[in-house]
Amino acid sequence: MKILGIDIGSSSVKAAVLRDGKVVGDVTRAAFKTRHDGVRVEVDANRVLAAIAEAVSDVGKAARDVELIALSVMSPSWVAMNARGKPLTPVITHQDRRSVDEAIELERRVGKEKFLEAAGNRAVPGGISVTTWLWFQRHEPQALKQADLVGHLSTLVHREFTGSRVIDPSNASFTGLYSTCDQSGWNDMLCDAAGVKKNLLPDVMESNQIGGKLTRSGAAKLGLTEGMPMLAGIVDTSAAMLLSDAAVGQFANNCGSTDVLGLLTARAIPRDNLLTRALGVGRKWMSVQTIAAAGSSLQWAHDQLFPDLKLPAFYKLVNKLAASDNEDSTADVRFEPYLAGERTSVTQKQGSFTGLTLSTTRQQLLSAMIESLAAASAARIDIFKSLHVPMKRKVMVTGGGENGLAKLFHRDWPGHWKFYVETEATLRGLCKLSDSAKN
Repeated sequence: MKILGIDIGSSSVKAAVLRDGKVVGDVTRAAFKTRHDGVRVEVDANRVLAAIAEAVSDVGKAARDVELIALSVMSPSWVAMNARGKPLTPVITHQDRRSVDEAIELERRVGKEKFLEAAGNRAVPGGISVTTWLWFQRHEPQALKQADLVGHLSTLVHREFTGSRVIDPSNASFTGLYSTCDQSGWNDMLCDAAGVKKNLLPDVMESNQIGGKLTRSGAAKLGLTEGMPMLAGIVDTSAAMLLSDAAVGQFANNCGSTDVLGLLTARAIPRDNLLTRALGVGRKWMSVQTIAAAGSSLQWAHDQLFPDLKLPAFYKLVNKLAASDNEDSTADVRFEPYLAGERTSVTQKQGSFTGLTLSTTRQQLLSAMIESLAAASAARIDIFKSLHVPMKRKVMVTGGGENGLAKLFHRDWPGHWKFYVETEATLRGLCKLSDSAKN
């Protein structure tokens, strides 16, 4: 079966025709900007929709010959829509940290352990999107006055192009309103605690179910055929996990701006230092640990400390410093790797340098960042060991940092590991999703 895969990340939309787990032709990309304003991190929703149309258009005639559309998205990616399906708010991304007060208040209402047990996760600001909903209720109620549907990016895409009101279990798990641990649907207690009316929530259906079919207007916007079916959608790292055949104990590491390390489990195992979500298909879950600013920390270092170096020269320096065994390379400089906060913490940490003197060089600052990121990546292994899930030692690696950043982030992992790279794993994983598609 030939399918059209659409992958919406944090900075661009990718689209390609796929068949038998392979990309047919070229992968097209359409970029959009993420706005950073203090602790606010958001994307213009209409620009994302336009980028989808642009990326699909660039695929060309081949896109009109597919039998099915499969969708993957960054998550969470909270957005509210009106009765016509038009966005009322920006898309609020997983790096947004404006809702700390709301997260604290929500856990106070429910109880930390009770919330964790019900939702599978703590009420992490921005990382569990109900806290964003509460922020809008409190600070921008006018934006929600006309709200008819509230969900994640996959919900917006379906509402725009198929007219459906859907979300899959992997995305629902990151709302903080869904019974993640048993996948039984929207949780009455959590909805009541947040003051959320369930009629505003999308219908939950498995990722491999057909969520809707392109309407006449939706097909026209994409240059495709009316009635073409679109799967409900799935979180991007779940799609990548499917490419590995999704065996219990398998690791998938998406190594890029954010470093996401996910372990597939046969049951939900909530922990306050992990994110827990349904895989999206069947009775499987993922336990996830992230470095919220991984590659983006190094990008920040380039922009702020080394603007005179072109990117290839900068990353050559990064690799040189990462491979160095010179114990004096960082002197006494230390870095806390929290430039985008922490995905599992309610009260947010911040990035910082310590040990600076008048003799500290920018190279020592960069070395400190490299050492800190490598240590943070390795520390996650002990967290996963605490789950008592047999871990496969062959790790699938994907994302923008497969061949460069991945070596840095895996450098200090304890024990013996084998890493193998799957290029375009998220897109190609959508083939696995479509193979099991349900009408």
